[in-house]
Parts: sequence; C-alpha cells; structure tokens
Amino acid sequence: MADNPFVGSSAGSRVRPLRVLIAPDCFGETLTAVQAATAISTGWHRSRPHDRLTIAPQSDGGPGFAAVLASTLGTLRRARVSGPLDDPVDAEWVFDAAAETAYLECAQACGLGVLGEPPSPRTALLAHSMGVGHLVAAALDAGAQRIVIGLGGSACTDGGRGMVNELGGLAAARRRLADVELIAACDVEYPLLGPWGSARVFGPQKGADPATVAVLESRLAAWAVDLDAAAGWQASAASGAGAAGGIGAAVLALGGTVESGSEIVARHTGLEAALADADVLVTGEGHFDQQSLHGKVIGSLAAQARAREIPVLVLAGQVSLDEPALRSAGVLAARAMADYAGSVRLAMIDAANQLIGLSTILAAQIKGTPTADPPDSPRR
Repeated sequence: MADNPFVGSSAGSRVRPLRVLIAPDCFGETLTAVQAATAISTGWHRSRPHDRLTIAPQSDGGPGFAAVLASTLGTLRRARVSGPLDDPVDAEWVFDAAAETAYLECAQACGLGVLGEPPSPRTALLAHSMGVGHLVAAALDAGAQRIVIGLGGSACTDGGRGMVNELGGLAAARRRLADVELIAACDVEYPLLGPWGSARVFGPQKGADPATVAVLESRLAAWAVDLDAAAGWQASAASGAGAAGGIGAAVLALGGTVESGSEIVARHTGLEAALADADVLVTGEGHFDQQSLHGKVIGSLAAQARAREIPVLVLAGQVSLDEPALRSAGVLAARAMADYAGSVRLAMIDAANQLIGLSTILAAQIKGTPTADPPDSPRR
C-alpha cells in the first residue's frame, strides 16, 4: 500500500488511544466471525493496549449467522438434522421468544463445513437441503411466527428441493407457512438460472466440474418451473433466488421474501451506533475479492464507514483486489494472512494464531489519529 498518515512506520510518532470497531465476517470454514473478532482484538491489543476496542462480529447470512445473533437475541438451540449427504449433523439455531422469531443458518445443515469430505463432482450432485427443512419444522414446532433463514456457505445446488420435500412438498409447505413470515437473509444478488445463477457461479466452488455444472443447471431449470408455478410469478429470476444453491428461490416460492443478511445482523448487533463512535473500522473475511464488494459484509461496512469518513482496514485470508479497487471501495489498507504466514496452507491450519500475528503487526503500524481519504482524492 502507498504511504499515508494512517498505515506505515510508527517510529517517532506520538500515538493517542483510538476507538476501534472490530467487525469481521467469518473466514470461510477456518474461523467463525466470533473467533475472527477475538483473534483480531487479541493481536491489536498487543500493539495498542490503550485503544478502546468494540467487538461486533458480523455475517451476511452465511456460516456464523446463528452464533453472531445468539450474542444479542438468545441462546443457541440445537437440532439433529440430515446433513448434505444424509449423515446426521447437529445444527444450531436461535429462537427469540419475545419476538417469536427463529433464526436459522443453512450452513449448519447443508454447508460445506458439514459435508464430511472434500467437495467433488460427486458431492456437488448429491448434496441436498433436507436438513434446512428439518430446522424450519423445528422452528414451527417452537411456535415461531417469523423464520429468518441465513443463506450462504451451502454444499448443495438443489434449489431448495430437499427443504421443500421435508416440509411436505410445495403445496403443503405453503399451507404450513401461510401464517408465518418467512425471510431469506442473504447478500447474494444472483437469480437461480443462467450465467449468473447458482450452478454456474457457485457450482465450481462446491466441487462441480463443467459437466456437473451443466447437470445442475438442467435440474434447476426443471425445478424452477414448479417453483414459479407455486409462487404465481417468476420467483426463480428474482434477486437472491440463487443464494445457497437456490434455497433463496424456494423461500420465495413458499411466499417468503429476501432481505440483506448483513443489514439484519447489523441491526441486531448495534452496528450503526458502534460506527458512529469509531475512529477506525477493522473488518475481514476468508477471501477479499471483487465479490466482497457486492452485497457482502465488507462491501456494506466499507460503504457505511466511508459515508462517515471512517477509515477501513481489512484483514483477510487472501486478498485479490488491487490498489485502485481498494481505493474505490473506501478501503485504506488490506492485508492477507497467506502473505503473513508464507502460505495459504499455514494460514488455514493455524488461522487464529496467524490472524493474531497479522493484527498485531498492522496495529503497530498505526501512526496516530487516522484520517479517511476524501471520496475522490488520491492517497499519499
């Protein structure tokens, strides 16, 4: 990064305490948002023990969604459900009894983290969302009048068919949920089908090779006919329909809506007030790339911080954005754990310690009171 008044050598400078908001997303399957926030704060405190740290882990609906919300909305509940390849898994969810609202996380039931083996074309074809249906049923049994399903990190690309089947099929599921507010919490803006759909965009991340992607797309296209017919409109083409392997489309077909997962979490974690009181924002995720700037936690946080002229620092497993892209997004500096550790492998198997070390070094480089760049001015 180019030298500026914020990041660089602190030699010879007087440093006053800063109000630091630490608000990362999860780091893929290696660290939850809560674990990442703890690691960042630990490292930061080592270099700047007098700074006032506010810890507010975030989520866009993917892995860690339930754990983040549990810190403010209630204790985690646990249900034994079908995993993405049928083996049972223990999935955690949150029930806010006062608001009669259940917060579910599809990654707990059908995520890559509970797949049980490395993603491959075989798992991409077989993985399903049945466990999400089990969680929805558990929420209904608990008396939930509102069900919020965090979408992201899934191993399946079944368009939510497994979830729907577990609820009795499209007609029966719509009846069961007729008096319930159903919300898909996600920040994926893609439709179910096409070049920007579930199979083609996210299939390769789930182990699908080109031939498997074609099969998944064909399956989704056939299923989309049923979903759209049940919905009475083209739900499969809606923004967010492609989230979590197409579970978003199923939620819409069942009468639900799509809301920003990061905004839901931000609202319940008091993010707006924390930002208003911060001198600097430190956030992060597993891979900071172009997708991060389109509806993901970092993109949303950076936009809010920039509007308040609060400088943003990003710590990530890997960073794939260049200086102009960072500047355009309002990010003052981005550092990669892989570079600090010397390899992606070490950054993943020793993630907490590597993130602590990277945070320690970055905090030590702070010269003093940070200043955010004006929106259109170059940094020095």
